[in-house]
Amino acid sequence: MTLAGLLERATLRQPRAEAVVDGAARLTYDELDARTAALGGGLADLGVGRGDRVLLVLKNRVEHILAYWALQRIAAVATPVNFRLAAGEIDYLLADSGARMVIFEAATAAPVLEAVRGRDVTLVYVGDAEPPGAVRFDELAVGAEASGRRSALASGPEEADRSLILYTSGTTGRPKGVPRTHRNHVAGAVAHALQCGYTWEERTLGVMPLYHTMGIHALTSMVAVNGCFVCQPDWSPGEALRLVAAERISALYLIPTLFYDLVHAPERASADVSSVRKLGYAGAPMLAPLTEACVKAFAPEVFVNHYGSIEIYTFSTRPEVHLKPGCAGRPGLNSVLRVVTPSTERTVGPDAIVPAGEKGEIIARLDSPEAFTGYWNRPDADARALRDGWYFTGDMGYLDADGELYVAGRVDDMIISGGENIHPIEVEEALARHPQVRDVAVVGEPDERWGERVVAFVTPASPGLTAEVLDRYCRETSRLASFKRPRRFVFVAEIPKTASGKILRRLLREGRYTEMAR
Repeated sequence: MTLAGLLERATLRQPRAEAVVDGAARLTYDELDARTAALGGGLADLGVGRGDRVLLVLKNRVEHILAYWALQRIAAVATPVNFRLAAGEIDYLLADSGARMVIFEAATAAPVLEAVRGRDVTLVYVGDAEPPGAVRFDELAVGAEASGRRSALASGPEEADRSLILYTSGTTGRPKGVPRTHRNHVAGAVAHALQCGYTWEERTLGVMPLYHTMGIHALTSMVAVNGCFVCQPDWSPGEALRLVAAERISALYLIPTLFYDLVHAPERASADVSSVRKLGYAGAPMLAPLTEACVKAFAPEVFVNHYGSIEIYTFSTRPEVHLKPGCAGRPGLNSVLRVVTPSTERTVGPDAIVPAGEKGEIIARLDSPEAFTGYWNRPDADARALRDGWYFTGDMGYLDADGELYVAGRVDDMIISGGENIHPIEVEEALARHPQVRDVAVVGEPDERWGERVVAFVTPASPGLTAEVLDRYCRETSRLASFKRPRRFVFVAEIPKTASGKILRRLLREGRYTEMAR
């Protein structure tokens, strides 16, 4: 089974079902099938073939979706990247991926054109005023339709063919390419639909970027159930609520940050969200106060926490997460997990299992159909992460008395103060319950006496919040042990995060933040 086959079956099953909405643009499944066939032919005419990487520097728009599915039909490799990247970052990804084509738009034209200078790559532009030397996206598809060119190869894509390369967010250094096969994606799409409780012709808000696993999951799982992907190219909680009402969105799959924006948006009180029946989140932990706010705002029938990564997609899921906030649940449909003795040197094997209740490193077995087989051109990263048939995630976690998983930060983020292990998420969870805290991140900084001390970076929800107020809260109200209490508070305008909502603690440790005037 391939992604091309997934789309074919959806088209045969419900050709007139709505597949994509992007503003005034609306495509049914038979229209999506026809347009991607023509576009695939046009791409093939430009020399794109099996295994060729194509960099997509686009927002969530109908052309991005057309390009994605067209590349799947011709066994080429979609390589979507962050549309906010600077020229130097795009240059690195071009060199690393070996892409032979770049598809871009006005919002990304400046860094793309700088990055491709001197490179032998084909440029395809989404828009009317194409730069010199670029092919217009809409003319490419029209030309192929006029010539009757079809996108299907003689043999078609195969399960083992690469369909996608996603790049990690680079929380610890240069982004790593993660190749994914058609088999990986079909398995992931079906598992995601099942684990989210999706039914036929579901409708989801397509705002999670398509260079991230959450965006890809949202797109492919909709095709698995003949659902509709409603594009939102730029995040705005007010616009999201408008789309929910106008398009009768039934399922929201977002990072916690976006859920926070939705439930706190001024428009929320008057918005019609009655169509939303299913909530899912991933990318970062959702603290208990936000979980409670989501239940109050949406009253969902389904509320799921997904824990996973680019490398294996889903590790575990926790349905009805509001009954157990913060819990990552049990292994997903295709997963086998363990918690083993943590080691920053990565010398521990998969059999060093820790007892229930004890924190360790979470590892996942690589025989999952959703699992990758190794990084793109990075044998050093393979040696660090892949051992004896297991993927070592670098995440800390523990199993509770019910055998359910909790994630407790990164192995490398663990703070060791006075010989005690302190996990940032524990401290963040406690501080997030203070009503004047909007966002919080915790890191360790060097301390002559203790080795490290706890530092909390806080974005206030209202004026007047002070370090003294928070310290008193930690001592008198929270259940934090004394040694876990932050010894320094830094008030910042914004916590640096990846597109998936993961805190960029490295930037905080390096001093790359904007402190608020007090």
